[in-house]
Amino acid sequence: MSDIGLTHPRVQAWRHVARSPSLIVGALLLVAICALALGAPYVTHNDPLDMVGTPFTWPGADSAFPLGTDMMGRDMLSGIAYGARISIEIGVAAGVLATVVGLVVGAIAGFYGRFIDDLLMRLAEFFQTMPALLFTIVLVVVVHPSVSTIVLGVALTNWPQVARLVRAEALRVSRAEFVQAAVVIGMNRPRIVFTHVLPNVATSAIVMLSILAGNAILTEAVLSFLGLGDPNVMTWGSMIGSGREALQTAWYMTALPGCAVLVTVLSLNLIGNGLNDLANPHRRRTL
Repeated sequence: MSDIGLTHPRVQAWRHVARSPSLIVGALLLVAICALALGAPYVTHNDPLDMVGTPFTWPGADSAFPLGTDMMGRDMLSGIAYGARISIEIGVAAGVLATVVGLVVGAIAGFYGRFIDDLLMRLAEFFQTMPALLFTIVLVVVVHPSVSTIVLGVALTNWPQVARLVRAEALRVSRAEFVQAAVVIGMNRPRIVFTHVLPNVATSAIVMLSILAGNAILTEAVLSFLGLGDPNVMTWGSMIGSGREALQTAWYMTALPGCAVLVTVLSLNLIGNGLNDLANPHRRRTL
């Protein structure tokens, strides 16, 4: 009975996860960041945009402001906590959107092949040849600086990476016996794509999701640093941008949100590396 329990697929999966340090560390860091974002109203009672204290209060100088205040007297801890919400929202939304679009496009291109494959891959190459940051900046300036615009811009410049990866997997899956059997029995092609091809190529796209989410958070930070972020919300990038004017006298204003961005992106990259190890059969056998 005990041997059967040890060989259960779920038990084996948990054993592989436990042997992936990067996945565990990344998940713990991300859980801590999400807890900070969700518990922001309980961590601090100050609105991140309100001027509630004396400007240029250093961290530890006032117990009411553990992380100090910025040049306008806004609570740094409140900005870090509420900024985590916006960063996670943008990262998850942009990552999911880019992953879903790339997954569908890649699966269709790999399964149908020929003209459809050429058309979709040329479209992917068109988006890949454009400088991602420059395209996002132009989109944000032309439309309107907002969270949704940033999400759309990041997703449009990142879905081709997923599409090309999924296409390669779809080419392999389309030659599998179960797919050929579905064709023989007369199942229509769209149904084959969504019921047989997509489930078998989704793993590669899911691994990319964490990497794309990290890229989205970095892009938002850069846009906010340049003054192109949503002016109605507090973000880590806007905190870094506003603190650069006092970099020589109050470096903590840029260092604290910068560390928050670093830890968040690092956690997502660690999760991506861990998922890649689990998805790779050769690597998984060594875990």
